[in-house]
Amino acid sequence: MSAVETRIAELGLKLPEVVPPLAAYQPAVRSGNYVFTSGQLPMVDGALPATGKVGAGVTPEAAKELAATCALNALAAVKSVVGDLDRIQRVVKVVGFVASAPDFTGQPGVINGASELLGEILGDKGVHARSAVGVAVLPLDAPVEVEIQVEIAE
Repeated sequence: MSAVETRIAELGLKLPEVVPPLAAYQPAVRSGNYVFTSGQLPMVDGALPATGKVGAGVTPEAAKELAATCALNALAAVKSVVGDLDRIQRVVKVVGFVASAPDFTGQPGVINGASELLGEILGDKGVHARSAVGVAVLPLDAPVEVEIQVEIAE
């Protein structure tokens, strides 16, 4: 087990299987020393644990936990391309989408779930640039979706 996966286990988590694509795309692709993940939904064992809009049916606290699940799914996608998460040199960018009620403006706090988990797992390598965007709807009525870009060692 890699040091990163050991850290995931120490946090009481388990790296999931890669979530199969919902359409015509790959969960992650490599270009040079970078891996770009597709948007990852908060799937757990093949299902969404919650659906709906944040601020109307889904609490910001629950959405923050779902964003952490998205980040874990993104790490699984990275592993599917590079084989070993210890090759991650740095998380470069995180982009988070939050299906938001019209008056909800707490998208950054929701996506903190992904950012904080990456920091807990990867330490300084998990510090990244980020965007947190409110949207009307996400695939399968998911409350949140996260994609990451990572730099890897040869």
